[in-house]
Amino acid sequence: MIYLESFTFPDAERDNAFVSGIVRTCYDSYYPFGILSARSLEHIDFEQITILYGGNGSGKTTALNVIAEKTQVQRESIYNKSNFFPDYVKLCEAYVRRDIPANSHIITSDDVFDYMLNVRSINQGVDNKREELFEEYLHMKFGEYAKHFQMRTMADYEQLKRVNKARSKTQSRFVRGEMPGNVREFSNGESAFKYFVEKIEENGLYILDEPENSLSPARQIELAQFIEDSARFFGCQFVISTHSPFMLAMQGARVYDLDAEPVCVKPWTELEIVRIYHEFFAAHKNEF
Repeated sequence: MIYLESFTFPDAERDNAFVSGIVRTCYDSYYPFGILSARSLEHIDFEQITILYGGNGSGKTTALNVIAEKTQVQRESIYNKSNFFPDYVKLCEAYVRRDIPANSHIITSDDVFDYMLNVRSINQGVDNKREELFEEYLHMKFGEYAKHFQMRTMADYEQLKRVNKARSKTQSRFVRGEMPGNVREFSNGESAFKYFVEKIEENGLYILDEPENSLSPARQIELAQFIEDSARFFGCQFVISTHSPFMLAMQGARVYDLDAEPVCVKPWTELEIVRIYHEFFAAHKNEF
């Protein structure tokens, strides 16, 4: 499904006209003016999967933020809008083929990182609870409290049950039985992948900024397959910035090379980073 058909950024002439019309001179930067026009990136035609490829400073993240702001998709993390960001967005044009669904999202590295921190915080709480249960088990089974426990009132009944439970089970079984059943600890890579799977729903426009961050090569391949399937079978459209060969190789993706001047569409096999990988492995092929 294609929701966003094309997008137009202001060219260098319009960039310069805006900047030269500013009377105030207290600004060191007019960002994002001058970033994309320096690459001659003026127009993007979108497929179901469109990729912006380029190195650091190529403007791919700027382009994604501008597209996200113009299309008003949901976002979690704040970003550097700058004083002139709204002015720049007004000069852009988004051409839609059909209404952009309300569940559409931009997902950035900050979103994924915040999610991993939350998971880590939960896991830390789990670890602390586990240690408390270890101590409680030893106290109830072997401590003086267990040896001299007596039930004097009905208020002691629940405590008696816990003492008997500790006496009848090993330490590990006692702790597992007392821990929440729905808590599972994930690695960073598992958490990052889980975040994408949870956020990407059917029938939506999803703008992904370097989704390969925190993912192993195996997980990147898995995410690429998930994106392909979501586009093919579940009515999703994706605009992605990446320099991961595993993401660049997605079937049917249109790839814009922001390192080229002017920016142009290229087969993924002709991109510099892919050629570097290819040449490296070709040089070592006898070692496999």
